[in-house]
Amino acid sequence: MSTAETLLSVEDLGVRFHTDRGVVTAVDSVSFELRAGEVLALVGESGCGKTVSTQTIMGLTRSANSEFEGRILYGGKDLLSAGEQAMQSVRGAEIALIPQDPMTSLNPVQRIGDQIGEQIQAHARVSNADALAHTVDLLERVGIPRARERVRAYPHEFSGGMRQRVMIAMALSCEPRILIADEPTTALDVTIQAQIVALIADLRERLSAGVILVTHDLGVVADVADRVAVMYAGRIVETGTLDQIFYDPQHPYTWGLLGSITRVDSERPVRLPAIAGMPPSLLSPPSGCHFRPRCPHEFARCAEAPALEQRGGADPGHRDRCWLDPEEKRTRREVLGQIGLEAKGVIA
Repeated sequence: MSTAETLLSVEDLGVRFHTDRGVVTAVDSVSFELRAGEVLALVGESGCGKTVSTQTIMGLTRSANSEFEGRILYGGKDLLSAGEQAMQSVRGAEIALIPQDPMTSLNPVQRIGDQIGEQIQAHARVSNADALAHTVDLLERVGIPRARERVRAYPHEFSGGMRQRVMIAMALSCEPRILIADEPTTALDVTIQAQIVALIADLRERLSAGVILVTHDLGVVADVADRVAVMYAGRIVETGTLDQIFYDPQHPYTWGLLGSITRVDSERPVRLPAIAGMPPSLLSPPSGCHFRPRCPHEFARCAEAPALEQRGGADPGHRDRCWLDPEEKRTRREVLGQIGLEAKGVIA
């Protein structure tokens, strides 16, 4: 167990939205910790609650139709109950977000330098000249060539990868203690993806910041993450170290995620496997285990909701929400012949 300082502690976080069709439970009793210098990956299908969880940390899901429970502890304060003024002093300065879509996150009618400078001056009393100099330095650090010239460019003059670098520069402008990167490699080609991943890893090392990486890309997770939390239908269904999740996954949903990616050390499949069925509606999720309707290993006890806990025989710190015994899980994975759900109709 790491002895690094705990920067953030999320305890039994619940987020519900009241809509015309009913109450959507977007996040259901989610708990995790983030330590200094650590990368925690939140992974899962679209709509599983990853982004809502992290945006709630930033105070970005507050509205008249939202409802919260639990605690988000940072620096001895509960951010969930903090006022808007207190959140403004934290948001951007101490906890920064790289949003999911760099194409739409920048103001199209403002120059890049002005947008980053505005972020700097919102949290520090510096002159326009100092803000500009800091902006140029940030753009150089994230690998944008001719930064002194490009600082006067507009967003449409940048490629997708360059816009993502601008968002990273903006997020790092106040040297935050926590960086939330929401799908930072989405829609980028593999070369730019590798550069962005390397950049995040370098920044983590240099600033000793904690990083929450929100992604569905397990290749990115394997490159940079220290710990992984797998989310499904608003809940964390498995959490552990990178090696625990990749080499001894305990939840059938995690098996499906790992089985649905191509491997360089095995024969190329005729068809890329996929988990059968569809994620449940969060307006009316299934009772008990939320993965039950899609799980080929369902049995009677799955009608009860399993707690996220370490089960007999599992490594320390490796927790999951599955009633199967760890030895039984290993046996069933061996019978399948691979980590995944590719046999006996398990995969669609």
